[in-house]
Amino acid sequence: MKTMTYEKAGVPHLKGDPVYNRKIAGLIRSTHIPGVLGSPTGFAALFDPGKVKIQNPLLVASTDGVGTKLEVARLQGRHDTIGIDLVAMCVNDIITCGAKPVFFLDYIATGKFRSKAVGEILKGITAGCREAGCALIGGETAIMPGFYGGKEIRGVPQYDVAGFSVGLVDRRKVISGKNVRSGDVLLGLASSGFHSNGYSLLRKIFPQSKLSGKIGLELLKPTRIYVKPMLAVISKLQVKGIVNITGGGFIDNLPRVIPGSLGAKIRKNSWLRPKIFDLAQDFANISDFEMLRTFNCGIGMVFILRLRDVPKAQKILKQHSVSSWVIGDVIRGRAVEVI
Repeated sequence: MKTMTYEKAGVPHLKGDPVYNRKIAGLIRSTHIPGVLGSPTGFAALFDPGKVKIQNPLLVASTDGVGTKLEVARLQGRHDTIGIDLVAMCVNDIITCGAKPVFFLDYIATGKFRSKAVGEILKGITAGCREAGCALIGGETAIMPGFYGGKEIRGVPQYDVAGFSVGLVDRRKVISGKNVRSGDVLLGLASSGFHSNGYSLLRKIFPQSKLSGKIGLELLKPTRIYVKPMLAVISKLQVKGIVNITGGGFIDNLPRVIPGSLGAKIRKNSWLRPKIFDLAQDFANISDFEMLRTFNCGIGMVFILRLRDVPKAQKILKQHSVSSWVIGDVIRGRAVEVI
């Protein structure tokens, strides 16, 4: 009878690969910040929140993935930017509460293990963690032959990634939107492109020939990580609310922060919209409404603050190379109006 092993079933014994383990360990160490303690068993990671020096700390957590942008990465044969996206999608949610991200964990699942692609993903994850000022303290690589199907593209099989991040915020400084009032200003922060939302539609709009070329390269730009510039603004000004413009665009995300008795008026020509959004809209004849409820259209985050605080906020953001525009106002009513 033929002898079977786990390796013959398609799952390599990664924990026994010293070269791979040294590479991963080096990447992880490059993200360490005060508070990382490691693990006494190797099965879980420890973190000391007291090292972060936040009074009356609350834990803030977020988890997310990158979605079908992964297919653009496979068509481009480039996977490091996906890791940055993964971190960004989690830490950008955490910062909306005014919290500082402190650690991150990743999960990578694939049908066949390809060390080069996985290494690129982890390289991007660690780059994203350093940019966000948080530590990569653990993760999991799941090899699931027969579960993830589809043909390989540029030698890389289908895979999925997920991330989980935890941050800390002083409970007295939580930004919740409860103090938002009619007349407050919406300050939009420039995005780096489509970030990681709406790619199922983008992959319907553009054929593979475009996704594997210059357009695909543009679409692969990683999600901007806003942690450091936003913490800089929060430390100096009273920010009443923060909106992460992710899936659902302006239409669905603004009401998540603005109190129920209030709405928002958006002036759609008040900011510089990158040409790639115009290209996508024209290519598929997408309505303005559909664009604004699907894509960020060049605005990745929105601060809600008093008009008098706008100049100082913009000055701080400019120091961090983030462009910003007053894109609208908080108004009475429950709708998001676009004019």
